Amino acid sequence: MVRWGRLTTFLLLVVIVFALIFSTAPKLFSKIPLGLDLQGGIYVLYQIGNNGQHITSGDVTATVAALENRVNNLGVSEPDIEVVGSDRVSVSLAGKFNQAQAMQLLTEQANLEFRSTTGKVLATGQDIESNAHYEADSQTGGPDVAITFKNAQLFQDITTKYMGQNIVTWLNGKVINEARVDSVISGGSAVIQGMSSVASAVQLAKLLNAGALPEPLHTLSSTTVGPTLGQAALQETMFAGAVAIGLIFLFMLFMYRLPGLIAIISLLAYSYVLLAVFAGFPITLTLTGLAALVLGIGMAVDANIITYERVKDELRNGKSVQSAVIAGQRKALRTILDSNVTTFIAGVVMYAYGTGDVRGFAVALVSSIIVSLLTAVLLSRTLLILLTRSNVFKNPWLFGAKRKVVAS
Repeated sequence: MVRWGRLTTFLLLVVIVFALIFSTAPKLFSKIPLGLDLQGGIYVLYQIGNNGQHITSGDVTATVAALENRVNNLGVSEPDIEVVGSDRVSVSLAGKFNQAQAMQLLTEQANLEFRSTTGKVLATGQDIESNAHYEADSQTGGPDVAITFKNAQLFQDITTKYMGQNIVTWLNGKVINEARVDSVISGGSAVIQGMSSVASAVQLAKLLNAGALPEPLHTLSSTTVGPTLGQAALQETMFAGAVAIGLIFLFMLFMYRLPGLIAIISLLAYSYVLLAVFAGFPITLTLTGLAALVLGIGMAVDANIITYERVKDELRNGKSVQSAVIAGQRKALRTILDSNVTTFIAGVVMYAYGTGDVRGFAVALVSSIIVSLLTAVLLSRTLLILLTRSNVFKNPWLFGAKRKVVAS
């Protein structure tokens, strides 16, 4: 007897899955941040301090904080700053930006000092707010950098004491400006004059806002990826992934027929849920991470293959389609869980001890395992049971078996 209610439920679930995928998947993918190898950017490995210098954990923490401030001033989204070893730090910046300017901003010191003509330090960059910005000189139109002192009284006392004298502005040990104090400034606002261009004024403002580095940084290695190259890598990887997925789908249809079709539906749901996970956190997608996602589809389909082979064994033993599906799924579950647990452990270890692309691969791998248990196992099992219990399809050939059913 055909049970139309269960067939209707099966069809309704399939319609919901496809409706979600085709209506929201493109938007989800556009929200996933791409790594520098997919959209272009720079990767730099720095040595903290000079050779032979003892670097403490506090020095490393302060350096990372300073780099984060400088990256924020660049306006780069999803930066990746990691400590490597005990005295090195890596910086990955993805996106479209002036790479040469970015590398200069990351390493250039910002030791600003205001001195008297006798060399006495009157104030430093630590005394000003992080709101420096370029502005045009009201009289000459030249480029200036507007600053605000944290303590307005400090600057008022300086201008009072040195009325009629010159105050010299030093940046990283070089004189950039010397100006005469003609009046007492009580509001704490001032300008740094003598900038050679608007670009240099903007750069100085960014440096002042980012603050000085606690220790000098020395570039050990750097890699730059142009946006065109990154886009080409993304397109080539997506094409390769589409070919691989297409071959997997054909294999499942050829070997398992109706269950293979259900496996394809569950794999599409698996891919959709992974997109939602990466977009929701968000998780930066790298070239290796994308490869891990494609590999994850191949791993996710393993769960279906194990189940369907058990079902075929039960059909060969003479069980009905419905009994074979229930028994096959029960016997396959333990094997599926064991294989996924071991791979999950490997992924966690890679993330804990790996760096850079290795961690990106591990994140994608662990995510794919968790999602595969929800889709390739749970959804696929549900759809297959609904379909078989509808009693519409009873021919064992439709389930990959050759032998006719013997009533059990």
